[in-house]
Formats: sequence, C-alpha cells, structure tokens
Amino acid sequence: MDRATLATLSLPERQLVEQTQVAALAALDEDETAELLIRVRRTRTKYTKLYRRQASAQVSSDAARGAASAKNRRTRDKAEVFEEALARVSRRLAALALQQAGELRAERLRHAKGERQARATSAPGEAAAATGATTAHRQQRTPVRKKQVASTRAAGARRQATRDSG
Repeated sequence: MDRATLATLSLPERQLVEQTQVAALAALDEDETAELLIRVRRTRTKYTKLYRRQASAQVSSDAARGAASAKNRRTRDKAEVFEEALARVSRRLAALALQQAGELRAERLRHAKGERQARATSAPGEAAAATGATTAHRQQRTPVRKKQVASTRAAGARRQATRDSG
C-alpha cells in the first residue's frame, strides 16, 4: 500500500488496516480474529459498493466505463486496501482454525486411547458386554468376505429351491 492511499484513509480506517498487519494478527486468538474479519469485510463491502455505484452513475454521463472508473480512483484504492487486509485476516483465521482442529483431534484421540486402555485393563467379559460383541465373532468387511457371504447365501437359496420344487 502506498502512502498516498494510506493518507486518504480516516483514522479509524487506518487503525483497522494496522490491526490486520501480521504482527498485530499474531496476538489475536481465533474469536478475536473472526470479529476482525467481520469488521474488515464490512468496510471492504462498503467501499466496493460505493465504487460500483459511483462508477455506474458516472458511466451514463461520460458514456464510457473507462473514463468513469478513472474518476473514482480514490474509492477504488480504498476498496483494494481493504481487500488486501481481508485476505491477510482470512489467511490468519484459516491457520488458527486448522491449528484448533488439530488440537481437538489430538484431544479426541487421547480420550479414545484412554478409553481403549481402560477397557483392556477391565475384565474381558465386561469389554464384550460394553461393545455388544466379542472381537472373535466380529469379521472385517472386505470385498473377498462380501463375496463369500453372497456365495453362501446363494448356495442356501439354491438348496431351498431344490427342496421346495421336489
């Protein structure tokens, strides 16, 4: 961002842009970053809409889109500044969300591992009763196993059909 564009921003807008700098974003947690994202998005949308309205009104009087857009350069530059700020905040929020998801996953796995260890240390009958079946009776669902099951069922159906017809 150049100094001329920065000079066109009001004090609250300048402070908002400063809050989106990498060093300032590092101090924010996920919720604070999400709130900042909303504020920056609102400001970006404000200037984008304003630029489009001014440009469309100017097109009818200038009879050319290129000439109309040149007259709204300041508004367009502000919209671009906030678009860049929004991108920075959005990247930071995505990184924080990814980090939070990793932490939650690790916690869930630790919790599940703790439950498994608790079941393993308890009596074998209690673990089978808790899960509803013993591991000896449980079989994996593989394509080969599915074919075996289907073949067995078909053979049984053929035997029954033979008995019924005779």
